[in-house]
Amino acid sequence: MAVQAPTRELPLGVGILAVLIGLVGVLLLLASVLLFVVSGFAYFHSFAFFGVTALGAVLLLVFAIALLVVAVGLWRLEMWALVLAVIVLLILLAERLLAGPILSLGTVVVVLLLVYLVAVRRHFA
Repeated sequence: MAVQAPTRELPLGVGILAVLIGLVGVLLLLASVLLFVVSGFAYFHSFAFFGVTALGAVLLLVFAIALLVVAVGLWRLEMWALVLAVIVLLILLAERLLAGPILSLGTVVVVLLLVYLVAVRRHFA
């Protein structure tokens, strides 16, 4: 009887997080396309839509693509996606602690996500 390597299962929380990040990425992708259309229209009519130009649309597009890549990486249990998610959460935690009350709903959510991702790190390769 051959010994089989353990299979990696997608933890439910990681799957939910990947889907939510992917949805945000899709929404930002749609928003960037809309901004491209509006900024193109504004260029020809010499006004800007809330001050947003094509540069803002490009930056939004880059951020949307990055979120979609991270969502796929989390879904596939890639270690780089876990590391990137933890780094972003640590930056958000620092921002939360410096910007306002230490104990807020946002801070609690960020800490819980950090604890969860560290707890399931063994599933990532």
